[in-house]
Amino acid sequence: MFKSKKRVLNRAKTLDYLKELAGVPGGKAAALCLPPHIKPDEAQGVCKLGEIPPDIQPHFIKLASGSKTGCYAFWSAGQKCLILPPFPTTEKQVTQSIDLSQIRSQLEKDLLIGVVLVRLGSYAIGVSRGETLITSKVGTGLVHGRHRQGGSSAHRFERHRDKQIEQFLIRVCQHAREQIEPYVKSLDYIVYGGAWTTILMLQKQCPLLAKVETPALPPLLDIPEPRQAVLEDAVKRVWTSTVYEWRED
Repeated sequence: MFKSKKRVLNRAKTLDYLKELAGVPGGKAAALCLPPHIKPDEAQGVCKLGEIPPDIQPHFIKLASGSKTGCYAFWSAGQKCLILPPFPTTEKQVTQSIDLSQIRSQLEKDLLIGVVLVRLGSYAIGVSRGETLITSKVGTGLVHGRHRQGGSSAHRFERHRDKQIEQFLIRVCQHAREQIEPYVKSLDYIVYGGAWTTILMLQKQCPLLAKVETPALPPLLDIPEPRQAVLEDAVKRVWTSTVYEWRED
């Protein structure tokens, strides 16, 4: 019987973890690289190739098929783990050794990433090289809450609120152009965070964001009201990996 343990690791700790994996004693081993959104039946076939124990397979298949960035798995007598990486894997691969080259290469590059965080009334926009912000802009805008009563006054209030939202999004779009447009052709990824409905409104309102061809990372929808500290924390979160380990009980 195997028990699983979940760990969320930042960039430095993930690289340290990979060093530990490289030091695990040899013997029969396998490394699996699976693409994002792999189908459950395909993941099950890979389980057989990697000789993953039957009682682990359901959990493994659920994690692998549900991952928006794909996964890496490393299997040996001394270590059984699955890593959900911060950036998408590129291909399906199975090797009969603990091959860490792909995930290590992914984490060692100082990728250029655009970050757009927005909730109605506040925004934080920046571009990071690795985990360091190289440009950023944070601000607020007046957007009243919804009117709870009915009647003509409520309709007037909603029209006024809609105008406030439009003006706020125009301002955010302008700052997005100032911060992101100079780097847009060099960006490796872009990530959005905040309220999803507001993000969609901003993308519709802002030609730059509507047309950007940079791959988007999974959105950060649980962030608080965007501020400078929230933006800096979001950049660090972009680089986090989630590790699942299985050990015999």
